[in-house]
Amino acid sequence: MAQRRRIRLRSLTTDERAELARVARAGSERAERVARAKALLAVADGAAFTEAARAAGRRAGDAVAQVVERFNTEGMGALERRYGGGPPVRYGPVERERILREFRRPPERAKDQTATWSLTTLQRALRRAPDGLPTVSTATILHVLWEAGYGWQQNRTWCHTGTAKRKRKSGVVDVVDPAATQKKK
Repeated sequence: MAQRRRIRLRSLTTDERAELARVARAGSERAERVARAKALLAVADGAAFTEAARAAGRRAGDAVAQVVERFNTEGMGALERRYGGGPPVRYGPVERERILREFRRPPERAKDQTATWSLTTLQRALRRAPDGLPTVSTATILHVLWEAGYGWQQNRTWCHTGTAKRKRKSGVVDVVDPAATQKKK
């Protein structure tokens, strides 16, 4: 049987300890973040991995050892959830920017056969373009537009969330709602 290697928690800074304590007692945090913070604090106070696991409401100390190892390398990022499987991400930042660039281009009526973009017409334009994305789905386009802050309006047009065109004496102006992102959540 192979011998386990010894993992030790590096010393915590004052800010890290305060943040871990805040997360450990927060009722609004995700349960896994709270459990990881409690386990890290218990290990920092000298508890064994199995004792830290029980203090965090877990059964095995192996998961605590993995969190400690992650904390030593990533810092506070060890509290965050990692990618847990599923299909790999196929569209990175370059492809997302390509989708947004096509979306921001006003459609040509003859070429694109539309006056305003819908998900289907945007998908068709992206698939037909020489530098486009031949397998992009409407769901991918929708999520990219949502992440960029756009929303589908009742008049079937895409508008940037939190902005509106208003008619003033000086002409039509764009009005921006500074609290749009808070309202969206």
